[in-house]
Amino acid sequence: MLKRSAKVQPSLNAFVLVDEDRARAAARESEKRWREGRPLSPLDGVPTTIKDTTPVKGWPTRYGTHATDETPAAENAAVTDRFLNAGMVLIGKTTTPEFGWKALTDSPLQGTTRSPWNLARSPGGSSGGASALTAAGVNPFNHGNDGGGSIRIPAAHTGLVGLKPSFGRIPQYPADSPFADVISQGVLARSVLDTAMALNVLAGPDERDWRSLPADPRDYTVGLDDGVRGWRIGLSLDFGHVEPDPEVRALVAAAARRFEALGATVEEVGPLIEPLQNSFEVLWIGSFAVRLRQIPTQLHGKLDPGFRAAAEKGMAFTLADYARGYEAKSKLARDLALWHRQYDLLLAPVTPTAPPPVETLYNSDAFPRWTKGAPYTLPCNLTGQPAASMPAGLTADGLPVGLQLIGPPRADHKVLRAMRAYESALDWRWPQPRVEATLKAM
Repeated sequence: MLKRSAKVQPSLNAFVLVDEDRARAAARESEKRWREGRPLSPLDGVPTTIKDTTPVKGWPTRYGTHATDETPAAENAAVTDRFLNAGMVLIGKTTTPEFGWKALTDSPLQGTTRSPWNLARSPGGSSGGASALTAAGVNPFNHGNDGGGSIRIPAAHTGLVGLKPSFGRIPQYPADSPFADVISQGVLARSVLDTAMALNVLAGPDERDWRSLPADPRDYTVGLDDGVRGWRIGLSLDFGHVEPDPEVRALVAAAARRFEALGATVEEVGPLIEPLQNSFEVLWIGSFAVRLRQIPTQLHGKLDPGFRAAAEKGMAFTLADYARGYEAKSKLARDLALWHRQYDLLLAPVTPTAPPPVETLYNSDAFPRWTKGAPYTLPCNLTGQPAASMPAGLTADGLPVGLQLIGPPRADHKVLRAMRAYESALDWRWPQPRVEATLKAM
């Protein structure tokens, strides 16, 4: 992994830091445990990385911004501890847009991260460093988190498997982000089995996170191959208000029909979710405003102009506006939970577009957040239900598109089972030729 990391970093710019000494020492300790027959988990020794919104003791947490410094973190995040307790080897930290604010990965501090599918395209965001490394085959899977689509969107843009688990399935500590009540931790992987194995070591309550779900002894690898025969599945290609690009629509529709060959009934459903902007913009950019107030004014000029503009707009919201947003959030969660009484699964696009060019100005007039960025992924962060991205196919330009699988509240095992059934019917193998061609040119 270290050798591959050194090769791809100049082109992909996916790492914030690499700690070779720490990684080699941890690998030697893992080797010793295996030789003595006492591995900490089936993943003991597997190398991975941590997204740079997440503390690792001894490493700085920069969030992609000049508003932070190189002070090492004093303690691990809960998810970091879970990886370490499983014996996994932490190689380093991966890039994120400033404060994880957008679905592309570039930042004032760390520059632009690029996709191994096409260096002119974004690997998505905000877990873009993780998706670029995983797609490039540097290691099996990498940590990411998802507050509005930040696992699913980069997974879709790089042809990966990306599960946003149920809110609280993996503890969120420290909860120092304005997005703490919508974020789910997870990984970006190449296979459903790897995703399930990662969830086995990450899931479970933590007393430091009062919202974490109760302990569940479930092994998420058990029942993966039980299939979806007899399931009733809904398909929404636009949620009733956001039309995807025609090529994306066609790929997602074709991918959804694979479930019929697996024995499920797939039905197109009508308008399902009302336009979100009026109800939820206050929660979204109101959270940016909270972050902006924490940053000294003399540093505001060094911020991502898009983040700063959104945060300054959020300053105008009132407490009443915020309360109405939370009321709408509760209604959306209730409505979708009731919808799932009739349907085992909901299928939809992950994004309205194929991977955008790296120079795209996010949330600009040309690429607005609510119609081009995260209109299909954000609802599941607001409701807390599990949702995943699986490869739907390639555009005529050879760029990956994602199919989103959305499950009932807290039914992570059900979403994984549907993911595995779909994966078994999908002709999608790593390494992908287009990625290999890009890597060979590095």
